[in-house]
Amino acid sequence: MPHEDNRPSPEQLLERVERQERREKRGRLKVFLGYSSGVGKSAQMLDEGRRRRERGEDLVVAATQPKSTPECNALLAKLEVIPTLKIEGQDVIDVAAVLRRNPRVVLIDGLAYDNPPGSRHPRRSGDIDEILDAGISVITSISLQYIEEFQDEIELITGKRATQFVSRKFLEKAAEIVIVDAPTEEHRLSRLREMALLLAAQVVDVQLRDYLEEHGMEEVWGNQERFLVCITPKSHALRMIESGQRNARRFRGELYAVYVRQNALSAEDQVMLERNLKVAEDHNAQVMVIEGDDPMKAVLTFAREHGVTQIFIGHSLGHGLLQSFQRTPVERLIEAANGIDVRIFPQ
Repeated sequence: MPHEDNRPSPEQLLERVERQERREKRGRLKVFLGYSSGVGKSAQMLDEGRRRRERGEDLVVAATQPKSTPECNALLAKLEVIPTLKIEGQDVIDVAAVLRRNPRVVLIDGLAYDNPPGSRHPRRSGDIDEILDAGISVITSISLQYIEEFQDEIELITGKRATQFVSRKFLEKAAEIVIVDAPTEEHRLSRLREMALLLAAQVVDVQLRDYLEEHGMEEVWGNQERFLVCITPKSHALRMIESGQRNARRFRGELYAVYVRQNALSAEDQVMLERNLKVAEDHNAQVMVIEGDDPMKAVLTFAREHGVTQIFIGHSLGHGLLQSFQRTPVERLIEAANGIDVRIFPQ
């Protein structure tokens, strides 16, 4: 525990030192992220390898895509390639050969592959982790559809679902993420492009929090989104909560569901309230019941104390939370929530 004067304890200091030592010994991970297949991430990654090799950097290629373009083949011809192993007819990184060669940097095209039974690691991400732990830096590539946490949303957009994937937590280990950005006017691809850009911003936010914690600095509210859904006995909260959950997943944010306690609820209202709170719990919201004579003030106080960036509220005039507003309820809420976005759900 920290000291009363907020100085870190000896145990905390030791943990920070050990974490820093592990980080310094580990190689650096760089990821080329494409919002869709075919945007050119392999070519950009290999071209960076060419430039590094021409500058004299000790660099090898440990894995390539099964099908390659003429441009990628021309780049590969200029690089040293460590042959892959064949296990059950599948190309697998020869981790032992990479460790023996001990280059400064390894290029691995295609992060989200599962390895066949009998391989050194079940997934290619495990191969990369071992290489990084040996102090060798890795540059790799992945498309958005192969990131586990995005698969449900991408399936809704494209109608397709990847069978192999990697967790977003693995990408959070990256020292650098490069978005391979090919502008598009197609709505579906524009949505995927937006998701990739947001993911890169989220990784930066995670790295910032880790840096602040590692250096004993107080965390301030950064660019992480925090959503607050206002629950009342009269509101049909499902649509608000589902929207809040989708946004929280997309932005890697937090979701709160807040109910300001009211007295003398009817039996019907009590049933509706319990149903709404259960829906919020089922959608992984942090459910809070708060007190306050002025519901609006209580909600806004909670929002500011918890760094909330967006408030979702049902537009049911004359009922529940909005009952305390004197002017137009929406206008009063927006005015009072200065600096916090307010989204109204007509009900």
